[in-house]
Amino acid sequence: MKNNASDNHSSSQLARIVPIVRGLLAEPTHNQDMPYAPVILKSLTSREAVDFAGSAKNAEAERYPEPLVRGEKPPLFVDAVDADGSVEDAREQLDNAIGPYSEQFGSKPRIICLAGLGILYLCEKDNTDLPLRNKVALVTGAAGAIGYGICCGLLESGCHLVATDLPGKKLDSFTADLKQIRPGPGDRVIGVPIDVTDKASVVRGFESAILTWGGIDIVVVNAGIPLVSYLKDMDFHAFRKLEKVNVEGALLTLAEAAQLFILQGIGGDIIVISTKNVPSPGAGFGAYSATKAACHQLGRIASIELAQYGVRVNMVAPDGVFSEGKYKSGLWAQVGPDRMRARGLDEEGLQEYYRNRNLLKIQITGRHVANAVLFFATRQTPTTGVTIPVDGGLPDATPR
Repeated sequence: MKNNASDNHSSSQLARIVPIVRGLLAEPTHNQDMPYAPVILKSLTSREAVDFAGSAKNAEAERYPEPLVRGEKPPLFVDAVDADGSVEDAREQLDNAIGPYSEQFGSKPRIICLAGLGILYLCEKDNTDLPLRNKVALVTGAAGAIGYGICCGLLESGCHLVATDLPGKKLDSFTADLKQIRPGPGDRVIGVPIDVTDKASVVRGFESAILTWGGIDIVVVNAGIPLVSYLKDMDFHAFRKLEKVNVEGALLTLAEAAQLFILQGIGGDIIVISTKNVPSPGAGFGAYSATKAACHQLGRIASIELAQYGVRVNMVAPDGVFSEGKYKSGLWAQVGPDRMRARGLDEEGLQEYYRNRNLLKIQITGRHVANAVLFFATRQTPTTGVTIPVDGGLPDATPR
């Protein structure tokens, strides 16, 4: 029986191979904005599955590991792939197996048996006309007002969704609510605990998504925390906490997304949730403004570095979002009381103040932020490295 260390190593090895397979199974579309149609690729790693994958003779077996059934076309059996070797060698070995199979049987394999690792199998394609069907999206710091709006928008557009946040009842409840958004065949939502300040946690979270659906197409960098303090009074340790979440957390997420997209080889989209405070900071909000500015700049640099891989990186900069549905903003839970005291307002009055300060006199919602995310995720224009303000019109916050 395998021990936990061995299981974790095997999972990590498989998580390195699966995105390569997913990329090779994607179909070219001849559309320069959406050059590939991705697939949903599930993994079986039970002892029965690993044993089955070890011999091509098992193609003739009457019983396959559940939920697989024997079909007209046999599985593709691939000899052991060196998951710790170079990406190029692994891709070449897999391509050299998938190509001849496709020529012989007239289609790419639906079941792929990887010796020593397990079985991969294709799910039925979503044939709806939803723009993000068969795509997988991961959202960090999801269990809040902006995150809820974004997750709802992605689900309604056809995505399989990986909602991530710190572990606990909040994430569990949030995931249960999301599962009610788009009912239908198959489970399109998983909740995965991720602490974005911990590299190992980020890696495990991405691996969970990969082993569930084969890979990721859209990453929304949303995790962030605030701090209200004047610079002269600021506690250094409190500032460093913001720096770890807002800057290091963004960097770790961007780095893991970049590595995954390169493995898949079919491009991808990263959307960084920035803030109007980047171009228009305010007194008493220096720690948040500075760390989010660093996060924003990391996104711009990522857009330069990842364009060669077909990956687009863009930013969305909202003004204050107080709530979305039953989910209230964690930022405003901390910032709001101080702002209300300073202006002699209650919660409703503060929201009215922010509504009236923008040119359109409109309240900014999580759904507004989601619409900007979807603009980029659905690739309405050939755009990377830019920012959409979602603020109702704030002249001082116009990017410049």
